[in-house]
Amino acid sequence: MFATEVVRRICVVFGQTIIGNAPTIAIPRGLPFCVACVSHLRRISRHPVRRQTARLAICLGLTWLSLGHAAQAADDQPAQEVVARVARLFTSQTSNATVDMQITKPDFQRKVSMQFWSVGESKILVRIRQPPEDAGTAILKVGDSAWMYLPKANRTVEMPASMMTTSWMGSDFTLEDLVGQSRLTSDYLIATSFQGLRDGTTVSEYTLTPKPAAAVVWGKITLEVRQADLMPIWQHYYDESGKLVRQLSFSDYAYVSGRLIPTRLIMQPLDQAGEQTTIAYDNIIFDKPISEEIFSLKNLKP
Repeated sequence: MFATEVVRRICVVFGQTIIGNAPTIAIPRGLPFCVACVSHLRRISRHPVRRQTARLAICLGLTWLSLGHAAQAADDQPAQEVVARVARLFTSQTSNATVDMQITKPDFQRKVSMQFWSVGESKILVRIRQPPEDAGTAILKVGDSAWMYLPKANRTVEMPASMMTTSWMGSDFTLEDLVGQSRLTSDYLIATSFQGLRDGTTVSEYTLTPKPAAAVVWGKITLEVRQADLMPIWQHYYDESGKLVRQLSFSDYAYVSGRLIPTRLIMQPLDQAGEQTTIAYDNIIFDKPISEEIFSLKNLKP
């Protein structure tokens, strides 16, 4: 609405009137055109007919650029819907999942068993079951706030936002990877970057670039999905310099509680040879009622 008013006022200055809500996302790209027209307008300011023609040209140019970019934005709506669908694969009205996480490093291996409870995308509880030394550790996320229960210290601490993007339990996943996938559609601009055949499968690839005000760590994310069933195949993460730094692979697709999902996820940091973390969903139940008391600070302590 603000941008539309800007275009309207620019045109009024030049003696023209815009009726309706013409989009103006293209104003930055149209500025060189406007500057050139204004310079020309100054040169012909003593000729009323030419001046009027120049004013009209500026307004028509802005409108043309705006409408062109609006069409491009509309074309990206299907891409946003696909990415949103992928982000919601493991959530529903409610979900309850048992997950095994296998951490593989060059010098050791470690297995962590967890249980997840969620209501939509706003309330999530993660509790560690194994190994014994970590059993009872829990994460509660309600809205944008998160807390962690530390059984060894017998205390609950509020988690700063920075902890959501650090390694979880020594793995290659972050808490943001596990419980923050819904932010992909709110923090990133999404565009279709490829559609066609790859390795015998018809796929679509989407490129996610951070919105200007988004507090994210990735310079870009790309996602490939199968066109037939919209199942994700891989997700690539790039740093701010454009270097590919890690990749997430999806596999072992199966129907669980009537829903097709990838039950195996592998995260690989590309700068650490022989290192990866595998998440396997042993069981997941969708849309079974969950008590609201589950998502309370009191319930963090088992």
